[in-house]
Amino acid sequence: MKKWLLTAFFFLSITTVFAQGKISGIIQDNNGALPGANVVIEGTSTGTSTSFDGSFTLNSTSSKGNVVVSFLGFTSKTIPFTIVDGQADLGTIVLSDEGNVLGEVVITSTIIDVAKDRKTPVAVSTIKAAEIREKLGNQEFPEMLANTPSVYATKSGGGFGDSRINIRGFDQRNIAVMVNGMPVNDMENSAVYWSNWAGLSDVTSAMQVQRGLGSSKLAISSVGGTINVITRTSDMKQGGSFTATLGNNDYIKTVGSYSTGKMKNGLSASVLLGNAQGSMYADGTQFSAQNYFIGLGYEINEKHNLQFTFTGAPQWHHQRSFANHLGSYIKFGDPVNNEPNIKYNSDWGLYKGEEFSWARNFYHKPVMSLNYDFKINDKTKISSVFYGSWGRGGGTGSIGTSPFRYKTAGGTVPFDDFAAFNRGQYVAANDQIVYGGNLPGTQVAPNAQGQYITNRSLGFTRRASINSHDWYGAVINFNRKLTDKLTLDFGLDGRTYTGYHFRNVNDRLGADGYQANLATTSGGIYLANDVNNPTRTLYETYSASPSFNPFTNVKDQEKIEYNNNGYVRWYGAFTQLEYSTEKLSAFIQGSVSQQGFSREDLFQYKNDDPLQKTDFENYLGGNIKGGLNYNIDEKMNVFANAGYYSKQPNFQAIYRNNKSIAFDNDNEKILGFEVGYGYKSNIFNANFNAYYTSWKDRYQRTSDPDPNNRNGYFEAFGVDEIHKGVELELNVKPFSGLTINGMASYGDWYYNGQSDYQKFDQNNAFLTEGKLLLDKVKVGDVSQFNYSIGANWQIIKGIKVDANYRYSDNLFASIEPGRFSEENTNIKGTLELPSYGLVDAGLSFKIHRTKDSKDSFNFRINVNNLLDKVYIAESRTNQFVASQSEFDGNTGDGKGILQNGSIVASGNLKSATPGEGQYATYQDYLNRGTWNGVDLRNQVFFGFGRTWNLTFRYEF
Repeated sequence: MKKWLLTAFFFLSITTVFAQGKISGIIQDNNGALPGANVVIEGTSTGTSTSFDGSFTLNSTSSKGNVVVSFLGFTSKTIPFTIVDGQADLGTIVLSDEGNVLGEVVITSTIIDVAKDRKTPVAVSTIKAAEIREKLGNQEFPEMLANTPSVYATKSGGGFGDSRINIRGFDQRNIAVMVNGMPVNDMENSAVYWSNWAGLSDVTSAMQVQRGLGSSKLAISSVGGTINVITRTSDMKQGGSFTATLGNNDYIKTVGSYSTGKMKNGLSASVLLGNAQGSMYADGTQFSAQNYFIGLGYEINEKHNLQFTFTGAPQWHHQRSFANHLGSYIKFGDPVNNEPNIKYNSDWGLYKGEEFSWARNFYHKPVMSLNYDFKINDKTKISSVFYGSWGRGGGTGSIGTSPFRYKTAGGTVPFDDFAAFNRGQYVAANDQIVYGGNLPGTQVAPNAQGQYITNRSLGFTRRASINSHDWYGAVINFNRKLTDKLTLDFGLDGRTYTGYHFRNVNDRLGADGYQANLATTSGGIYLANDVNNPTRTLYETYSASPSFNPFTNVKDQEKIEYNNNGYVRWYGAFTQLEYSTEKLSAFIQGSVSQQGFSREDLFQYKNDDPLQKTDFENYLGGNIKGGLNYNIDEKMNVFANAGYYSKQPNFQAIYRNNKSIAFDNDNEKILGFEVGYGYKSNIFNANFNAYYTSWKDRYQRTSDPDPNNRNGYFEAFGVDEIHKGVELELNVKPFSGLTINGMASYGDWYYNGQSDYQKFDQNNAFLTEGKLLLDKVKVGDVSQFNYSIGANWQIIKGIKVDANYRYSDNLFASIEPGRFSEENTNIKGTLELPSYGLVDAGLSFKIHRTKDSKDSFNFRINVNNLLDKVYIAESRTNQFVASQSEFDGNTGDGKGILQNGSIVASGNLKSATPGEGQYATYQDYLNRGTWNGVDLRNQVFFGFGRTWNLTFRYEF
């Protein structure tokens, strides 16, 4: 009997062994292959990813079971398999993109408002995680959106994380950025600083851009659109990766990650660590950045799920914050041939043999969140997120003697000479200064104690402007399926924010101390800028590198120039009713919020002054919007939406000129309409939409480009704008392995009527005021016509090439308020910059460690601006080329000459004996005083030339 049992067990084992085998198949969507899709045997950690042709193979130790297929933006599918003769061919599996799915994890939280194709009636584009991993390289995160309609993304000055994005002509202060359903726009000015989120690309599972009103239920400032970023979660599939990227200018980045997957006890964990360092394309832009992500999950049971995340990206980077005159780029380039040095940066130099910059940004903004989902029953669910953020850092600049005119032969900053000046050791005959003359006046001399003390009028000091904050918030959403067609949502959104704003001394450049309380009025009378401590000499300096401690005490630091705190309280409620059938879907949504603002100023007001800390100024606002989508048939759909926003003024609009006197403001009013048409087939997809947006009573704060008012600013009130346009997206798959993508957008964005303005210097001293004549002036700092076309071709299995051409036209300079004042008799509108086109290309190669292994080696090379196109991406000024009559008559744009990096307003372009910035004839002016049709007196940022990056990625 025992022998019989042993024999039976032997044959059973043999049968089981022979039942083991391979599972294979191809994953596609309606457009073709889906490379990078996840295939996992249900109930196990055995899984793999599809190759470039969408194919997969994995080994199974079971003869029967299910495989779960998932991919970014598509509904997961569970497919049964049975292994026969060692094989199970599942054939072609087509995923549908109609579900609420992004990446490897189904989005179960109703807080994250993800638009669904052929259902949500908004214009939307989705960037998938695989594409971000492939194409980002050493580019900036917003640049991943550059090939979507009505988007203009640039690197601005070119420092690490200093890129910016416009959608439909609205800058990123008026674009809502959401991370896992959390709003991240600054609560005082609505800005988004991408350097604070430099590690976001490493943890992103998907990024979706909803242009226009968007589908978010919150009362957020999505005037131009909404960027939804969905990050990795702790219950990603089991596995990990190691990535190394090399790029131009000594760029090197390494990232490692591992996820346990969801274990049998419901627990899961995911960890990512990264480091990047090197320089950007422009001179003097060194940086160092780290990134970390910790995710912990616990699925208590089918009803309760918890997800905890903690992520941050401490970084410092040198910037090119000042847009130099075009003539300075040529002066330090090739003036003989009138060719610019597009890498030129006037903010940096060498100090003690190492790179040093006036403009250094440093910040650490960790974010902690806890998501809780409670499935009450099959029809009712509560989703919530509780979060906190502790930002610490700021940016540096100069204070004291104005340093900007003094330059070395290469146009850099002579920091060693400044340090010698600060210790009374400066010798003009031995200095590095070639441009700007000798350093002025009497050097810093020792006081009675032998100390060298600088102040805001004497000596050279690098100060830091600190903008730290503590931010806490929560969003709770109740979701109820009323019928099989109707779903109701309502919820609450609460936030509290404290911003800490002051300056401190970062580097004394050789001096022993800093006399803090010398501030001068326009009348030249010296006053204490801290009225509660009138006599202060400071000896502490504070690092311009980020602290890894997110709870660093900022309250007890020694402060100079200003010291104020901003308090913001936000209470909001929202609701949405959604109707959905196979043919028709519609929604109506409304939200209301109260924002309260209070300002505390510990320098300008005495301790017993009621203005030292104000009461809260409360403003009520909200929005209402609705839309519908109708699926004509399986291929065609149409949609329309409309909405109205009553947007509260921001902190700076209420407490203008950095004073504690609250101004009475009207809410900004935004009205939007949009219609669209979509077509989908296996070969051809297209989406077309048209929109109209009206924006009234806008407050706008802009930097003053005048070099004589460096870091000064304008405030404009009652600005009205009109934004309208059309957009087209399409892709074509003529045959297997080749996909062609294209987009085009045309906008007509302009100001409507006139507005009031005031002008201030960097120390908030009032300079002048008046009216801006802006009627029908084009909205600037953006391209209003764009198109792109690109192709992806899988040559053979595992090898893919892609290329893309992007063209920008109707590119207008930033509005320079001073040129549109009522006193100006020479208003010519917004300066139009030359159009340009860029070619990007890449090559991917993927190979598995063994034939049947899920481990893979991935190689990717990107070349951006392949043809090394020289182009102006931004202009801060609106200096038109002088006409012949203006040049000859020394009138209008014929006046004002560029000398040593500054405009001498009284100078004439025309001169019989030309000096710097002057020309003997009009043709000479056109030849040497302009570049590509742009006057050299304009302050511009060039885009990057050719850059490259090479990435190796091992996935296991």
